[in-house]
Amino acid sequence: MTVELNAAGARAWTVQQWRRVRGLAPRRSDWTSVRLGRDLPAGLMVGLVALPLALGFGVSSGMGATAGLVTAVVAGAVAAIFGGSRVQVSGPTGAMTVVLVPIIAAHGTNGVLVVGLMAGVILIGLGYAGVGRFIRYVPVPVVEGFTVGIAAIILLQQVPAALGVRATGEKVLGQALGAVGEWASHPHWPSVVVAVAVVVSVLGLARLRPGLPWALVVVVLAIVANSLLGLGIATIGTIPAGLPAPSLPSIVFSDLSSMLLPAVAVAALAALESLLSATVSDAMSVGQRHDSDRELVGQGLANLAAPLFGGIPATAAIARTAVNVRSGAVSRLSGVTHAAVLLVIVLVASRWVAEIPTAALAGVLIATAVQMVRVSSLGALLRSSRGDAVVLIGTAAATVLLDLVMAVLLGLVMAGFFVLRQAAGSARLEEVPLDASDHADEELALLDEHIVAYRIDGPIFFGAAHDFLLELTEVSDVRVVVLRMSRVTVIDATGATVLADTISRLEGRGISVLLSGVRPQHERILRELGVYEGLAHEKHLFGTTPAAIEHARAHAARVAHDPGDSQPHGDPTDPASPGRRHTGE
Repeated sequence: MTVELNAAGARAWTVQQWRRVRGLAPRRSDWTSVRLGRDLPAGLMVGLVALPLALGFGVSSGMGATAGLVTAVVAGAVAAIFGGSRVQVSGPTGAMTVVLVPIIAAHGTNGVLVVGLMAGVILIGLGYAGVGRFIRYVPVPVVEGFTVGIAAIILLQQVPAALGVRATGEKVLGQALGAVGEWASHPHWPSVVVAVAVVVSVLGLARLRPGLPWALVVVVLAIVANSLLGLGIATIGTIPAGLPAPSLPSIVFSDLSSMLLPAVAVAALAALESLLSATVSDAMSVGQRHDSDRELVGQGLANLAAPLFGGIPATAAIARTAVNVRSGAVSRLSGVTHAAVLLVIVLVASRWVAEIPTAALAGVLIATAVQMVRVSSLGALLRSSRGDAVVLIGTAAATVLLDLVMAVLLGLVMAGFFVLRQAAGSARLEEVPLDASDHADEELALLDEHIVAYRIDGPIFFGAAHDFLLELTEVSDVRVVVLRMSRVTVIDATGATVLADTISRLEGRGISVLLSGVRPQHERILRELGVYEGLAHEKHLFGTTPAAIEHARAHAARVAHDPGDSQPHGDPTDPASPGRRHTGE
């Protein structure tokens, strides 16, 4: 019998897991929204916009322009087919290149490929585990601070190329300052002029006619100028006329432990940036709603595929996704078309792509960094509250000075601190009258002299418990304290422990403590952590305040009474009244 039950349980578990896998897989309905007249032109536009960005991010990552193009083609197609958004565009991004630079320094180019594979497996696991839904808990100041920090890093990374010098140093800030010093000793004006011209042109033309691939037009003009005028600006070099044959990177198993933390960082960044991008695309589109868990799986598969062709880890690109949506895309076909356009360019126009000046690419990336920062949104957050401003600035500074994952974690900690501080400030302990409308004057005098009633409003947790609950231990010349608990929203272990200690101290001084209106969801933690043990007996728990007041009168007047009278007399139909739970049985 036991064997049959175990077999039935195993079958049920297998069916459940298979349904979960099918729910994360592509389906026929993914392609029912295809509109060729909108998706194909949108994909073409995004492909043209993505070309200089893919080349630039490949170069700035340290893996080379070819790696950037391969990533845009392979990861872009795989993520479009398997991801959780119909209009998301994926490929190499500025945020990811920032993470890859130290990985290349520590493990080499082959190490980056292995880290990409490991990150892909982690992302698939996160999607299967349903982690995608937690993106909604990342506060806006953390996201904006992270974005500002990424934009600053991208800009600093391009300073050496824009000045026409080689980068030296460990951190991007040090590299930028070193490049400025080297250029000052041996100025090379053509690179600076081209980079500045590209930045001004891309930003200016984008304001006049947004949505057009101005970056590509400006880069073509830079190629012509560098060739015809003999400016002597370094170019990105030879680009293979096709994709490399797929192959597994060399895996040294003894090195995997040292690569695990970088892989986690890559996966965390890919998950964060992709889900944020999908959220933005939902807001920009009518009727679009992404599947967070499926998006993680799609990005995981993309990061498994890209390293096989020599590509770098990829993520969804917010800027390219925005271009896709603004160009009219409504289905996954636009993302696949974007990858196909880049593949055609690699196969047909690789010799011209190799002639792109590095200073021109630096200008495109600097313009991209500037466009990433939304001044109006930043201003609103900085003015909204001191806490939001501190979180935003702190996250941005940590992104530049530390690393991206640490910056996000630090931002979450700071945001949590301010939320807890605000929640703790909202908790109140107020002395309230005991519904004196039906008492005679002499009874009121007796109550005022010997009974104190407090109403606790808000959360009782580690950030708020001590300050106001310990005030209760200072009460004097009273015989009964009534704690009205119906407005307590949250109580944690610390709050319950402090409450139990407060009750024990009062009872030890001969002051009876009565609790009224304890919510059912709070009962377990109060019971487990000794709050009820501190009371004279559990019959000092009441479902309503009037019942507690009646019992308090008997205590204050030292009238002999039956402890059974402490039974709650509230409305038994009231879900907040725990009368059934305090019968003394």
